[in-house]
Amino acid sequence: MTGQVEALLALRVARRSAVAGRAGTQRRIKALVVTSPDALRSALRGLGDRRLLAVCAAKRPDRAAASDPTVGTVVALRSLARRHQQLTTEIEELDTLIAPLTGAINPRAVRAARRRPPRGRATAGHRRAEPRKAALRGRVLDAVRRLPAARLLGAHPPPPPQPRRRPRQANAALYRVVLSRLRWDPRTRAYVERRTTEGMTNKEIIRCLKRYIAREVYTALTSQKS
Repeated sequence: MTGQVEALLALRVARRSAVAGRAGTQRRIKALVVTSPDALRSALRGLGDRRLLAVCAAKRPDRAAASDPTVGTVVALRSLARRHQQLTTEIEELDTLIAPLTGAINPRAVRAARRRPPRGRATAGHRRAEPRKAALRGRVLDAVRRLPAARLLGAHPPPPPQPRRRPRQANAALYRVVLSRLRWDPRTRAYVERRTTEGMTNKEIIRCLKRYIAREVYTALTSQKS
């Protein structure tokens, strides 16, 4: 099990890097469109993200005329769009490796997660859920016997003298689960209403919800039944 967890965490490092690179590439494409010559900007600015990437990747500019502002921008957009496509392929390849590892580490947790209400793209209700959920699972399995569940996932406030050191990926995953439950789960909305009438702030309520979800994930991951 330890070897699988280490492999999962290593693959997650590569995936996070690819995702960050792809996001940065897309931001640069949009920035280039905004600053491109008028004719090119008019042709591209109304396109959706997928269409914009496809159009830019399919362009065939004359590289010999790259000194022209329009042609040079087209060359840059094509290069960035193709880089985006390559990173997408890399992410999908990593996903095919991460998903089986996630299921092998704790198949019961995967089945239980799929039976729960929808929780957005970052969780088990989506076809790309398992690689992202591995951030939560890997963090728990890495130190499952050392800390209480909520503190392990960064949802428990530390004692006053102790500096806040939260595992950011796990804490972010918990936050996304909370946001999705607030949208889809009637029980969560009822809980928020009750706590609000008791005088709790939104920040305090979200922290409580993250603790509940952390315990739920912790219980599922540490169960010995399959």
